[in-house]
Amino acid sequence: MASIEFVNVTQSFDKNVIIKDLNLKIEDGKFTVLVGPSGCGKTTLLRMIAGLDPQTSGSVLINGKDVTRIPPGQRGVAMVFQNYAIYPTMSVRENIEFGLKNNKVPKDERKRLVESISETVGLAGYLDRKPSTLSGGQRQRIALARAMVKKPSVFLMDEPLSNLDAKLRVQMRIELIEMHKKLGTTFVYVTHDQVEAMSMADTIVLMNQGQIQQEAAPEVIYRQPNNLFAAQFIGVPPMNIAELGIDNVMFGFRPESGVLSTEPLATHFQVPGTIVTREMLGSETIYQVKSEEQAYMIKCTEDRFVVDQEVYLGVEAGNLFFFGADENRIDREDGRFSSYLEALGGRSKVLVMRGQANG
Repeated sequence: MASIEFVNVTQSFDKNVIIKDLNLKIEDGKFTVLVGPSGCGKTTLLRMIAGLDPQTSGSVLINGKDVTRIPPGQRGVAMVFQNYAIYPTMSVRENIEFGLKNNKVPKDERKRLVESISETVGLAGYLDRKPSTLSGGQRQRIALARAMVKKPSVFLMDEPLSNLDAKLRVQMRIELIEMHKKLGTTFVYVTHDQVEAMSMADTIVLMNQGQIQQEAAPEVIYRQPNNLFAAQFIGVPPMNIAELGIDNVMFGFRPESGVLSTEPLATHFQVPGTIVTREMLGSETIYQVKSEEQAYMIKCTEDRFVVDQEVYLGVEAGNLFFFGADENRIDREDGRFSSYLEALGGRSKVLVMRGQANG
């Protein structure tokens, strides 16, 4: 196992700065997920840990040791890519033991390691088959097994499930979580899929434009997003955001916090509107409600409403968020929060009265 630390790290290609003065500590033995939109710098961080793209300045430490001048093969890390990078002409066994052969590991030891690891990843019965005869999930397990036989202190995974279909991705997420628990090794996992990040991570590092937006447990980022970017990136559908009309402040609420009714509500925020779309997803239904000012997404456990139906949308005060002109979330303890809450309540009353008058 190993901790990883970035100290004042900058990475640039030609004059294009990808990451600037970044500081981050990845805890020993944790499942850490780097998540963010394409081009945010998450894969760049992973490749710096591996030594594939050394940083322009600053230091990368593994277990407290600066590895800047240590070659990739001597860093005690193993990397799994999204395209598997397995050899089609070799059997499963030959693929898994390829690195061991290169490192002159004795034949008996190779056999023991390959059989032990293949049992762990569910490939024990496939060792003599060619990768082309296996499913996408099984081929991904070959890549994992090949990394595991090295007994690395750090596993680096760059979008390893992105080439799999939706059902298999869910299954492989569960398997990776169980594998992490079994191995107790440091996992650093890169994805642009926030559902993967939320379901797998001990810690999420949310990135945008080379900067860390928030570093926290999934439930913390979801319930207490640092800023507008975090609020809208994490969550499906994303948080509803609208202008308050004061001090360039925005207010927001999660889709599942909204309540729909055919009658006016007693909630702190409410607005009359019309249902413009309905997505029935089985256990939940997602409605898009168009008000006088904008559209809101609402997630309901009951399927009670239809398109073109007039409704009232309400949100309790405890489920509302406010974001300042700097886009940072305003804490409830901040004196401004109560005044913005009061302003939103007053605005809601005006909107409801106007809607009733028009109706």
